Amino acid sequence: MKKLIALLLVVASWQVMAQPTAQKVIDQIKNQVNCQWSSETVDTFKSGNPESPVSGVLCCMFADMTTLEYAVANKCNLIITHEPVYYNHLDAKQHLQDDPVLQTKLDYIEKHGLIIWRFHDHWHKHQPDGIYVGILDKLGWSNNVTGDDYHFISLQEQSLQDLAQYLQDLFQIPGIRVIGNPDMKVSKVGLALGAPGAQRHIQMLQTDIDVLIAGEAQEWETYQYLNDAKLQGKKKAVIFLGHIKSEEAGMAYMAEWLADFQQEVPVLYLENQVPYWSPN
Repeated sequence: MKKLIALLLVVASWQVMAQPTAQKVIDQIKNQVNCQWSSETVDTFKSGNPESPVSGVLCCMFADMTTLEYAVANKCNLIITHEPVYYNHLDAKQHLQDDPVLQTKLDYIEKHGLIIWRFHDHWHKHQPDGIYVGILDKLGWSNNVTGDDYHFISLQEQSLQDLAQYLQDLFQIPGIRVIGNPDMKVSKVGLALGAPGAQRHIQMLQTDIDVLIAGEAQEWETYQYLNDAKLQGKKKAVIFLGHIKSEEAGMAYMAEWLADFQQEVPVLYLENQVPYWSPN
């Protein structure tokens, strides 16, 4: 009996030793991206001990409470998220001291020993941009890229209405936003995922594209520019998917990319649900 217990302890110790630390997993990622790693970046640990062993990795767009619970249920103590954890770009918490929502989240993270690392800047800097690779694959447009620039797509001519309906059906978003004549014919598409800002949106619309597919924007910027363009009779349109769905497929691809070279522990992916709803 004593020999059996000793053997089990040795096996358990070996299993812990065989597990990579969170830092080792992140170092593997840093070695695999083809861009120079910047010291000024939001791609840092947001919680947990980097030297703790990893039992599994969960990749996601947002580390919301559903994601945290899924990670615990599936024994993934390392979460790699594309966007912030604590409701602002730099994940600053000083202005949220004693906030009950933040504290409940922090307590859950600590209770379950979760390690959270953000992978944003360098996933975009990696070439080709990992977010765009994922979204082009989901859209089925990987072979429709114009030249070497994955921001520009050439499609078979169709109505703006049909293109918007295709995106609505594919992403199952409760109400995408479209500005432009529904009957106008479109074939030249620009992609501006996430939130690159109105200046980037307008720069792309100044090219020969018919329609811009974007993540999100301030309503007094790109929205008004396109509204004026439409009212002036110009053949321009925009389709807003929202930030989450415009980039999320890039993190699904990231999980596949990571699993190719990190095979010591399981790598999972969880799709975030859009948190808002619209009345019928």
